Amino acid sequence: MTVTAEPNPAATRPFTVHMPGYPTLSGPFTHLVDERDRLAGLRWEHFEARQVGSTLGAEISGIDLTGELPDAAIAEIRQALHDYKVIFFRDQPLTSAGHVAFAQRFGELEVHPFIPSNTAEPELVRFEKSAQVAGFENAWHHDVTWRELPSMGAVLHAVAVPELGGDTLFSDMYAAYDILDDEVQARIENLDAVHDFARVFGFSLSEEQREEMRLKHPEVRHPMVCTHAATGRKHLYVNRVFTDRIEGLEVEESRALIDQLCRAADYPEHQVRLHWEPDTIAFWDNRAVQHYATSDYWPHVRVMERASIIGTRPAR
Repeated sequence: MTVTAEPNPAATRPFTVHMPGYPTLSGPFTHLVDERDRLAGLRWEHFEARQVGSTLGAEISGIDLTGELPDAAIAEIRQALHDYKVIFFRDQPLTSAGHVAFAQRFGELEVHPFIPSNTAEPELVRFEKSAQVAGFENAWHHDVTWRELPSMGAVLHAVAVPELGGDTLFSDMYAAYDILDDEVQARIENLDAVHDFARVFGFSLSEEQREEMRLKHPEVRHPMVCTHAATGRKHLYVNRVFTDRIEGLEVEESRALIDQLCRAADYPEHQVRLHWEPDTIAFWDNRAVQHYATSDYWPHVRVMERASIIGTRPAR
């Protein structure tokens, strides 16, 4: 016997809001269906991809990142990044120099002004967490949105990982935009948000250092809704870590709206979770996703190396 589901009369956003002021929604996340099915149909010439999340995330196999890849393979990896938003590679023992060389195939790399490299490669940032240095990246964020030209993407290599814990989650910002109702989408369409490095990095600087860095890195304004430079799709571009305020709104109204929008990253339906193994590589589109590194492994060691690729200015 074949059972056919009845069409959903409210297929766009068939949710019940249980708590006023907080978007606790129940019901199927039907806005994910088209993208989920599109990704399921993708096929690749230079590697195989196993979709691991509904609308984001794929594990790539059958390709060796430690060798010299042809331009056609790099082009396919770039396209896979745009499609899946974040892609994972297992068993890729990249040296620091090899890591930088691979990331440079996708664009110019940034040198972070606040986080020391701690490697022989200035473009590579090494994050070493242990009993003495606790992880603190457990907040949803895009990287370096306080730059005029924020990262297009980042390539993160697991050098040493705890047996348990230390996973990284990624959340789909296309889906976060799509889930908003028409009224909220219209409200934020032409708003800009101010992003500021000092929200995180200012605390470690003296007043003199902070003013010096402020001259080099003034506050920047980016649209709250951006059009992706490669895909042409709209996505949210606000985060709890670096977004300071919304231009033109009073402080309390600005905070409330930022909080409401950032909660769209919280839905598990919008997420994929990566359990790291040594020599796992994650390559994410810093425009299309936010990420969150769990801090549940203290006092164990977790060592990661990241190369970030400079992007274009976010635009409507």
